[in-house]
Amino acid sequence: MLAWSLWDCGSAAFNAVITTFVFTVYLTTEEFFGPRADQQLGWVLAAAGFAIAVLAPVAGLRADRSGRRTYWLAVNTAAVVVISAALFFVAPDPDYLWLGLLLLACGHVFFELAEVNYHAMLTTVATPRNIGRVSGFGWGLGYIGGIVLLLIVYFGLINPDVGVFGITGENGMDVRVTMLICAGWTLLFSLPVIFTVRDDVSARQRQARLGVLGSYKLLGTAIRDVWRRDHHLVYFLGASAVFRDGLAGVFTFGGIIALGTFGFTAAEVIMFGVVANLVAGLATVAFGAVDDRIGPKKVIVGCLSAMIAAGIAIFVLHDAGKTAFWVLGLLLCVFVGPVQSASRTLLARTIPRGREGEIFGLYATTGRAVSFLAPAAFSTAIALGAGLTGAADDDRVQQWGVLGIVAVLLVGLLLVIPVNARSHPAPAPTPAS
Repeated sequence: MLAWSLWDCGSAAFNAVITTFVFTVYLTTEEFFGPRADQQLGWVLAAAGFAIAVLAPVAGLRADRSGRRTYWLAVNTAAVVVISAALFFVAPDPDYLWLGLLLLACGHVFFELAEVNYHAMLTTVATPRNIGRVSGFGWGLGYIGGIVLLLIVYFGLINPDVGVFGITGENGMDVRVTMLICAGWTLLFSLPVIFTVRDDVSARQRQARLGVLGSYKLLGTAIRDVWRRDHHLVYFLGASAVFRDGLAGVFTFGGIIALGTFGFTAAEVIMFGVVANLVAGLATVAFGAVDDRIGPKKVIVGCLSAMIAAGIAIFVLHDAGKTAFWVLGLLLCVFVGPVQSASRTLLARTIPRGREGEIFGLYATTGRAVSFLAPAAFSTAIALGAGLTGAADDDRVQQWGVLGIVAVLLVGLLLVIPVNARSHPAPAPTPAS
């Protein structure tokens, strides 16, 4: 269990440092890369999302049939490590913008493909009785890893004028060296699961090899089979896609709201991120036991309800200052991790045995299929707020964007309520090729 969970800790380098708080902020700095870098970043990541939607379910299905989940986890994680290290070469100059964008997009693709196999291992390292605790522990370690790594790079490299080994911000060297640290961090915490969890050799002997086209044909058969076997599993894939995009919106736009609406400085945003990861990590571990006791669906419904209430409170109290955001923002973070972890365990409990990689591939695909919802809802709500108030300055109506995120969470909540999660299904045969 610990070896498996440590991969979550290692993933914090890509999730928290590269994607959220450090590299994407660096890459969209106008003085370095030009005024349209943020827009170009959005389009490139959208293309990466499309690639993931196409590749993830087939990658999971092929890993199931070959019995080589650990092998493909290792391959895709190694690609993330190499790409993270290659980000060092993205100098603060417009000529390097597309190098940074393409590396980041490729990193997202390989990271998501690695996660498909990682999630599918959950039923291998846990039992039906402790699957909630195991999932929560892993997700909690991911948050803790984000805290530790952010503190290391912030106080060791980014915040001081002269960091460790005399590294400064000249030519973006503090951020670029941080990328090398991220590569090492991912590699270090990925090795335990790769060397501990063995592939199922017998599965390779049972299954015939498939080409890419054959894999897509088999995928179509698998989707029809899942629908016939359990409509509610398909319903949950759709519902979770919506509320998971709302959760992503909380992380994506939380710093923007703190900065633009509540007057945080950039340094305060990073420190909020550290505390937020700590709160989310502890809450996720604690809610893992609750998941095992009352079931994952009740955890999801309760936490989404609490997040909706906290989001509305942030909108109402947007003039109350930084303290209000610290309190309400951290309250949101209490419930984000438990929803993510419970979503994973609910799916793991309902997947027919031997189909974990395939279904988690669909899980990744459905999430990517609606990844436009939260950004579109955020922007639409701001435009609506500007129209209703007559304000021309985006910062004066930015808080309306919170309602857009709340709306996505609410739709996800309403969709998940009717889902009937049937745990511990009997083993099911893989569709014939």
